[in-house]
Parts: sequence; structure tokens; C-alpha cells
Amino acid sequence: MLVLDHLAVASNSLAEGAAFVAEKLGITMAPGGQHPRFGTHNLLIGLEDDLYLEVIAIDPEAKPPKDPRWFDLDSFEGPPRLHNWIVRCDDMSAALPQLPDGAGRAVALARGGLRWKMAVPETGKLPFDEVCPALIEWQGRHPATSLPQSGARLKELVLRHPEAAALAAQIQPVMRDVRVRFETAAVPAMQACFEIEGEDRWL
Repeated sequence: MLVLDHLAVASNSLAEGAAFVAEKLGITMAPGGQHPRFGTHNLLIGLEDDLYLEVIAIDPEAKPPKDPRWFDLDSFEGPPRLHNWIVRCDDMSAALPQLPDGAGRAVALARGGLRWKMAVPETGKLPFDEVCPALIEWQGRHPATSLPQSGARLKELVLRHPEAAALAAQIQPVMRDVRVRFETAAVPAMQACFEIEGEDRWL
């Protein structure tokens, strides 16, 4: 079975992304690192239940990658927003065929003491207009174990798409998480509700 791993806010810059999270959730993001393979960098913060939140953007100081950037960041425009959800598996080769066609190929990655495999589409764009989850397999420790904690707990992740029912039909048999809800809508989008100090806040 697949397990919800983390959520990603995409932004034109880390500063804009951090300001967006601070405004919406009252949370200060912590330093992350660089991803040379895809020319991006990030900020991170821990959530309850072994989840974490990421802000990711193109690194203006990085060498342009040879392939399209993950999370379709080459095409990203507009204000920061919740853009991707990432699910975890124990065996990438077994789990990847369970996702929609075009979910990507396994790419081995590393940053500092972290090692993982990520399924990245050749085009950089995930199926269902990025509403399909990205797949990750951690090798060794999970980053949530060492991140500063925000105290925020995810209550609900709402995934909106014109073909939400078709996406749900593929994901729900291999991932049972009552927090994840699929909703038919004209415009693809996602939104998450967090409980922070007894109050619900939306991202």
C-alpha cells in the first residue's frame, strides 16, 4: 500500500513560497537544500504524523538540467500554491505500475545524508495535470525525523480535477487514507486543511 509522505508548494522563488505559507498557516519554513539533478531547491518543515511540507522552486544559481524539471516547474507561473502531493512506497518497481500511465520512471537521487528514488515523468509533468501523486521510495532515514516541527496536523487533502473519479479509481485501491478526498471540478487544483493550535487553516 502507498502512504502519504509529504506535500509540496510550488513557487517562483523560495522567498515567495515561504511568505505564502506564513500568511496561510502562520508557519515559518526551515532551510532545505539543493537538487542539482533538476536544478531546484527547497524549504522544509515537519508536520504531525510523520509528514512534512515542502516549498520548492527553480534554483536561479543552479546549472540548467538536461531533462525537464520535476513537478512541471518549467511551466509554473502565477502565485505560490499547493501543487503536488507525494506518496511513499517500499518498492518502486512494484508500486510504479499501479499508478496512472505517465507517472514517470525511477530516478536515483541524493542530498546530504538522504537517499531516495523518485518517479519523474520524462516531460516533467505528472498525469491528471499534476493532480496525480508523485511516487517516492526512501532509502535509509526519512527527512521528517530530523526536521523542525510546526505542530500542524493535516486534516484533509482535497484533490480537484475534471476526471477526479478516474484518478480516484486508480489511487484508492492502493492507498487508503481518509484524509484524501477526490472532488470533480472544472479546474485542476488541490487544497489542504491543517489543524494548528486548535484552529483549521487552509493552504
